[in-house]
Amino acid sequence: MRVNRNLHGVNEDLRACEQHRYGKRSILQTFQAMPQLNSKQTSHLRALSHGLSAVVMIGNNGLTEKVLHEIDVGLKAHELIKIKVHGDDRALRSKMLEEICEKTGAVAVHHIGKQLVIYRQADKPKITFG
Repeated sequence: MRVNRNLHGVNEDLRACEQHRYGKRSILQTFQAMPQLNSKQTSHLRALSHGLSAVVMIGNNGLTEKVLHEIDVGLKAHELIKIKVHGDDRALRSKMLEEICEKTGAVAVHHIGKQLVIYRQADKPKITFG
């Protein structure tokens, strides 16, 4: 990637980098903000998440780019995933959940103990709200 000092070229360089990293869709299109879920939808997703195993485990290194990539892959494949966070600090886990949702465009469904459940609707939704 070439470095361009003028502001007009920065957006073009950023898009080129995003397209290289995420294929033809840019990261701005991939991670659009999810609308808020109402209480019935959240309840339905929580019920669906009971039978799930943790897809991603966040260890001592915390939230890295590789972990965020695995979360993104899990969301693309399943829409609803469970994440296990190793660490005893509840405030840090809550902050991690907010950061994950912000960076992936997902919605926090549930946070109990060291388990986090997040949801992001796919292009072709697998989970329907009846």
